[in-house]
Amino acid sequence: MDARTTPPGPAAVDPVELLADPYAVYARLREAGPVHRVAGTDGLPAWLVTRYEDVRQALADPRFSLDKAHAKPGGYRGFALPPALDANLLNMDPPDHTRVRRLVSQAFTPRRVALLREPVRRTADSLLDAIAPLGRADLIAAYAGPLPIVVICELLGVAEEDRPDFRSWTDALVVPDPARPERTKEAVGALLGFFARLLARKRAEPADDLVSAMIAVRDEEDRLSEDELMSLVFLILFAGYENVVHLIGNATLALLRDPAQLAALRADRTLLGPAVEELARYDGPAPLAIRRFPTEDVTLGGVTVPAGETVLLSLAAAHRDPRRFPDPDRLDLGRDATGHLALGHGIHYCLGAPLARLETEIALGALLDRFPGLELDMPVDQLSWRPSMRTRGLLALHVRY
Repeated sequence: MDARTTPPGPAAVDPVELLADPYAVYARLREAGPVHRVAGTDGLPAWLVTRYEDVRQALADPRFSLDKAHAKPGGYRGFALPPALDANLLNMDPPDHTRVRRLVSQAFTPRRVALLREPVRRTADSLLDAIAPLGRADLIAAYAGPLPIVVICELLGVAEEDRPDFRSWTDALVVPDPARPERTKEAVGALLGFFARLLARKRAEPADDLVSAMIAVRDEEDRLSEDELMSLVFLILFAGYENVVHLIGNATLALLRDPAQLAALRADRTLLGPAVEELARYDGPAPLAIRRFPTEDVTLGGVTVPAGETVLLSLAAAHRDPRRFPDPDRLDLGRDATGHLALGHGIHYCLGAPLARLETEIALGALLDRFPGLELDMPVDQLSWRPSMRTRGLLALHVRY
């Protein structure tokens, strides 16, 4: 991302610096002004919003549309997903969003999430059993990565024998190989075919899983269409996998880099729930919210953003805004971090937020229970982050125990 031109904007930003230390870059932007003209994640012009109150306001403002049909001609067009995967909640506004979310909420219930507590714990314990004799491991590859895939498969009702393929396709989408771009296209095609077969099987043999529940749910005569079902399964897979991997990985790193806070959590496990909120604020998985498009000229932070322009809401900048969180660059597990925006705000608040919290809390608790001597097994300056402006996640996290 490259800040430039329209005041109030700072000098150009080095993309390498942004990847290495986004919080320092966003701090400079935030203090220089609330809204900046920048080059967006796709290289096209965009507006970056950096202060907590403005970001929170925009997340809940219906004039900021998620539907890329509101982008101006020649502007943002997004990923080239097939229609069967594009009809999801991240591309919808009311009334379509209201209708689909209401139907999904009838299937994705608190009861369904609560029933996953034991499977999450069993999965965490099983993964830790596998690495315990080794004395050291890459926690992303061996723990934070596999855990959410197993949980999503449990949630959706994906059979045990299908899970290895399911994970390889997901990896091709989440961590694309620049040397083999065809793998991403192949993975999308494979997932389309898999989802079609999964829906057909659940129609023929419904079970107590989310896919069966979404097929069955109806509101009078209204029900989810085939494209909506496939898009929702894709969204649950993609968001439920990537965000949780990075939330667990980033949280573990933050704790290992702060021995005092790690010791406090070890001494008092009642801190675990609040700790997940603070860790999500401190170094969450999404530096930016999903892009928005104003349906009319909107003034935000004293800057008027024209209709149809791409707007990027910086969650990373908002979460380190001292106007909202005192001493924001300090990890403080005793802090009241409620009000963080890592899981969204307004009508687009993450539908899977309770499950993300549950997985992260159990994953961290199980890790600390199993390995009291857990510590980093790599220099901090050798940490590698995913080369993405949209996500904040480690490629590897080597530890010893």
